[in-house]
Amino acid sequence: MDNEFKEELLFLLKTELSPIIERLDRIENEQIQIKQAVLETNETVKRMEVIQEQQHSIIQLLSARSIAQEAKLKNIK
Repeated sequence: MDNEFKEELLFLLKTELSPIIERLDRIENEQIQIKQAVLETNETVKRMEVIQEQQHSIIQLLSARSIAQEAKLKNIK
């Protein structure tokens, strides 16, 4: 191949591939944003799990106290 033909072929390839490369860059950027959103959601869910466990413990304690108070009230009557 002569040098001019190689340059024309290279130019044609770059021209044709340029939109594809740009699209892949946009997809990669979007993928990064989705990954960040997933990580942030994961952190939120973990915090909610901790809060839910704390609330469950409090509810169990209050339930036990309520049962104990009901038993005391029955003994008073």
